[in-house]
Amino acid sequence: MIAIDTNVLLRYLLQDDPHQSPIANQLLERAEKVLITDVVLVEALWTLKGKKYQLTREQIIDVVHALFAESNFIFENNQVVWRALRDFMQVMGVKVNGKTRFADFSDALIANKAVSCVHLGEFESVYTFDIAAQELAICQRP
Repeated sequence: MIAIDTNVLLRYLLQDDPHQSPIANQLLERAEKVLITDVVLVEALWTLKGKKYQLTREQIIDVVHALFAESNFIFENNQVVWRALRDFMQVMGVKVNGKTRFADFSDALIANKAVSCVHLGEFESVYTFDIAAQELAICQRP
């Protein structure tokens, strides 16, 4: 198994660098298992959503689905990432300063990771000031 940094994942996903993208392709295609840590996943999605690439919510969902479709890619905890994706897809938008905002994938991952780290009977909630993230079932305002 190998693990990759965000820049390797981005070069693979974007195919935007004539030198680094082919190297990333070869590395990921020859590896039996490729670990994508939570930090790498979140950094990559933030980058893709940011000013330069401006991927939409639906495109972010497609990227995560595509990563799951890669037979040699694994996450720190596949079930947690899958539940975060489900919550991210289902969360309702909320009006903030006249704009509709949605919880980020990272918000959904934080919440689901918290639930996975404790016994369910002991877990109360994830507290956040992020109004959009409060729309996730396991999040609430402090």
